[in-house]
Amino acid sequence: MIPISDPDLRRRRFPVVSVLLIGANSLVFLYELSLGSGRTAFFYRLGLVPAELTTGREFLQLVAGGRVVDIASPVPTWATLLTSMFIHGDLVHFASNMLYLWVFGDNVEDRAGRLLYLGLYVLAGVVAALTQVLVAADSEVPIVGASGAIAGILGCYFVLFPGSRIRTIIIGYFIAQVRIPAVYLLGFWLLLQFWEGVGSLGPSAQAGGVAYWAHLGGFVAGVLAVLLLRILRVGGFRIPR
Repeated sequence: MIPISDPDLRRRRFPVVSVLLIGANSLVFLYELSLGSGRTAFFYRLGLVPAELTTGREFLQLVAGGRVVDIASPVPTWATLLTSMFIHGDLVHFASNMLYLWVFGDNVEDRAGRLLYLGLYVLAGVVAALTQVLVAADSEVPIVGASGAIAGILGCYFVLFPGSRIRTIIIGYFIAQVRIPAVYLLGFWLLLQFWEGVGSLGPSAQAGGVAYWAHLGGFVAGVLAVLLLRILRVGGFRIPR
């Protein structure tokens, strides 16, 4: 299922932060493409390597293609919790993340306000990365991508706009366009992440692949953040009468 828009909602202002985030991710991805075979070293330098965070030991070199590659990071290990959010493994990874951010991010930004929305995005991304680190503490494979942060925005949307009908393309034996309530679409997405996440536990979690637990951690962080903001009656998060 590919969500393409949420026509039920009308935002009050242009989603500046969402557009800037998409722009920043796009620039980094274009830079990645220019690196050619040097992309692997780039992933290690600015991606989040769980074993580095849990052991405090930074990896300085990597043997790839029969040669030693310098992978010393130009930033502290903790900072890769942030830099890793702007790196993507391939075109599908990048394009799908940006599509989800565009479809779901604008109305969350509209409700939250720009600064709070950015804070929610970063918070969800950090929580998502730490969740994956807990599951794969010894992994030496870099975690990259905005998926965890965007999952947090999906969690916010799930609470704020559960009845919004998402225009979605379904591809199977046929191609159809339908409108699915967000609560069902995102609920199905969440269950899928949990199912795949459980299946990824064990030795395979240390070997890399899709960071399903990061998605789950980010989503839960988004849900809890909105519920807390509602309790505190912050701005646009007050429960509507």
